[in-house]
Amino acid sequence: MSTIRRIFEPEHDQFRDSVARFIRKEVAPHVDAWRKAGCCDRTIFEKAGEQGLLLMWAAEQYGGAGMADFRYEQILYEETIRHGDIGVFFTLHSRLVAPYIARLGNDEQKARLLPDAASGKRILAIAMTEPGTGSDLAGIQARARKTDGGWLLQGTKTYISNGLNADAVIVVARSDPAQPRAFGLFLAERGMPGFERGRKLDKLGLDAQDTAELFFDNVFVPDANLLGDPAKGLGYLAEGLAEERLLSACQSVAHAQVALDLTLDYVKARRAFGRPLGAFQNTRFALARKHAELDAMQSWIDTLVIEHNAGRLDAPTAASAKLLTSELENRLIDDCLQFHGGAGYMDEYRISRMYRDARVSRIYAGSSEIMLEIVGRSLGLSERMA
Repeated sequence: MSTIRRIFEPEHDQFRDSVARFIRKEVAPHVDAWRKAGCCDRTIFEKAGEQGLLLMWAAEQYGGAGMADFRYEQILYEETIRHGDIGVFFTLHSRLVAPYIARLGNDEQKARLLPDAASGKRILAIAMTEPGTGSDLAGIQARARKTDGGWLLQGTKTYISNGLNADAVIVVARSDPAQPRAFGLFLAERGMPGFERGRKLDKLGLDAQDTAELFFDNVFVPDANLLGDPAKGLGYLAEGLAEERLLSACQSVAHAQVALDLTLDYVKARRAFGRPLGAFQNTRFALARKHAELDAMQSWIDTLVIEHNAGRLDAPTAASAKLLTSELENRLIDDCLQFHGGAGYMDEYRISRMYRDARVSRIYAGSSEIMLEIVGRSLGLSERMA
């Protein structure tokens, strides 16, 4: 564990203990089975809901605890990764998707959708990526055509996290052929005619997290399932990007810390040439440097969490955090696998699975190249300078 002074109060420590107990009891025993199945059991969301771990920020009338403090979400991430599996995506459901309903939904929508999401009975996902469109959301081709009482949704989405388990999916689609920048957010629900799941996508890592293709063939989405203005979807998405990237940064640092801790245990126990691996100067120096780098990064991310709580986290800073933490995570885990030697290449050792799991962190929530572009533009650098 990190030796630096963290940002938590006694109530956060108590919460951490309760989360750790929950993850060890309800997640850890099932991780191997879920990874083999390529999907966690949806009942884990209901169990998390019973513990009050979903939509913690939501008002009590919607089933939440009214805890807007981002530190609770950070703790949930850290303990889920430490004692369970990085592929259990509570936070995607709770902190990335549900807030769109809270921010954009009317009273009827919030009363209808949020309580079931807070209890885990309704699992949420968001569908942005398409076969030909990734980080460039303006290239989305899915379309929603206005009709009496609602919209007809047509298109294909891919790489959708929680895609199989999701009961309700926020779909980003073009809403007006005459306006190239008009996009809406449409809530498609399980069972709607024309809404079909494709294959479960096999991935390099994150084996316990279900990723799927989604197909929409003239799906009728009633007006009651439209979130906000049907022409302002891209703006709504941009509002949540800083927090999404901070979440990714928290995940990367937590994942790297677990990898370092596992490796420290390994090099103390594994012997070579008559002494522990940790007794060799190269091992000591290399892991000492990783420890220092990780502590420095953790201190910065903790500071950004406090800034976010105060409403001061801006997009370029969040992009910087996402960029640097994901790169550190991948470098550190690569080095940690090397210290495991041949064992690190075996799937029975967790470091092998962590190596695969880490690779996507430089891609999702905006690739490293997109993060560099955001930061570069914030410095006044762009192609327009030519």
